[in-house]
Amino acid sequence: MALYGAAAAVLEGLERGDGGLKSLVYNSGFPHVRQLYALVSETLRYGPVLEKLLADAALLQAEKKLPAPLAKVLVYDLLFGKGLKCGGRWKALARRHRARLEAELARLKVQRGVSSNEELLAPAQAASSGAPQVPRYVRVNTLKTCVDDVVEFFKRQGYSYLGKAASVEELRALSGKKFLLDLHLPELLVFPPQTDFHDNLLYTSGHIILQDKASCLPAVLLGPAAGSHIIDACAAPGNKTSHLAAILKNKGRIFAFDVDTKRLATMNTLLTRAGVTASRLAQRDFLTVEPGDPAYSRVTHLLLDPSCSGSGMVTRGPGAEAAPSAERLRALAGFQRKALSHALRFPALRRLVYSTCSLRREENEDVVQAALREHGSAFRLVNAFPAWPCRGVAAAFPGAEGCLRASPAATLTQGFFVAVLERRGEGAAAPSSLPAAAEENAQHGTEPEAAPRKRKRQRGKE
Repeated sequence: MALYGAAAAVLEGLERGDGGLKSLVYNSGFPHVRQLYALVSETLRYGPVLEKLLADAALLQAEKKLPAPLAKVLVYDLLFGKGLKCGGRWKALARRHRARLEAELARLKVQRGVSSNEELLAPAQAASSGAPQVPRYVRVNTLKTCVDDVVEFFKRQGYSYLGKAASVEELRALSGKKFLLDLHLPELLVFPPQTDFHDNLLYTSGHIILQDKASCLPAVLLGPAAGSHIIDACAAPGNKTSHLAAILKNKGRIFAFDVDTKRLATMNTLLTRAGVTASRLAQRDFLTVEPGDPAYSRVTHLLLDPSCSGSGMVTRGPGAEAAPSAERLRALAGFQRKALSHALRFPALRRLVYSTCSLRREENEDVVQAALREHGSAFRLVNAFPAWPCRGVAAAFPGAEGCLRASPAATLTQGFFVAVLERRGEGAAAPSSLPAAAEENAQHGTEPEAAPRKRKRQRGKE
């Protein structure tokens, strides 16, 4: 069961937008990462086929306690993989439905006029073959090092540093062993797609974090001052939490919630490796956290990155872009609206960032609009990061263009959505909405060679 459970957890993390496939696999704690990576990759490759089979066989309706990600893994191995060599009670459950699943698979082949499993994949592979290539983004963990030292480290490893990027086109043109400083975020380095750092010393020691650029925006836009108390409402696997801790310089407190024990364990490992000491982890559903609890009376900032359809993730593997069912989309949007409304009830809250890795308006602008209808007398939508090129869907509601969107084509990132809400009349920021330091860095950039050293050089030994 350990393998299937780990694979299901990775799939769920991908769906939530917690990271890319490789980072989630390597951070899973599962001892046989290649086996896990292969299983998840193949499950993703067969994603649309598996969803069709699950729906036609009504497996999730018959087995209501079977999570959808686990069902996909089990059905993949049952029909296309090694035939369920492990799995305990879940294996027995899947085998009870084997005849129905095999019948639906045969029916699907007849419907599509194919005779082999691989031929079933042809439409999905053709659709994904033109997917844009997103660069490899590397966030420098300033709790342990600084940008100029990391740049020097990579230079010694044979990489050529090209300086600060002036445009997205420069990022798009990266190839070979060349890298740039990002044009928007001053602690983000950019390498060509498929560059693998999972075995690199800086990654294994926590000096760099492999995190997509769009996923870095929520913490930057939240912009808490050192000493702040923050809630990270749906925190695992922890990349955004570690980013918040770096912004805080570990001075303050981050209350990080997640309901899943395994995800919290993975998160604890990541945060420990990153040198985070400001976080307080709790296995708890954020919706059960009482806003009036004295423990959170000083919480002024909140990051809400709830479960979503993951429709913006382009590195999840072939076939991972299949649309969620209308029922699932309604359920996700309902949960997101409820979580955002709950978050806005914390009495000392001054600033909140809501983000998803979804491209769907139902999970993005529509959720924000619902929150503003309920809490608009106390909170306003801020025009977040005006220099960012992709904006919210203006037709959704007046002012929706104050939200941010990201996409592989326009920003060379994962698909993402970010909205910033701020309490009215309490030291509200200027309409630009980027915290002052981040605004200055985003506009003017910070070249590594000119950056002040805040850490001793920690080259080879680290």
